[in-house]
Amino acid sequence: MTVEQIQPLSEFPAGSLVQLVKLELQGPLKRRLLDLGFIPGAAVRVLQKSPLGDPVAYRVSNTTIALRKEESSLMYGRPAEDEEHE
Repeated sequence: MTVEQIQPLSEFPAGSLVQLVKLELQGPLKRRLLDLGFIPGAAVRVLQKSPLGDPVAYRVSNTTIALRKEESSLMYGRPAEDEEHE
């Protein structure tokens, strides 16, 4: 995959499966998300965007969490293979 395919998590549409590449978060929020499974290499499913687009529900490691755009825009990933639908 090329570097151009890496983009903020906030830019992926609902239904996408994303492989996390890096997190540019800091402090307690970064620790919390790492504990929940938002680590480089993890597969994250974009579940649903709220009517106004913020926050967005994501699923990682069987955990669903809503993140604001300001948080998810600091997490980067690339499209992942969707093994669920093969």
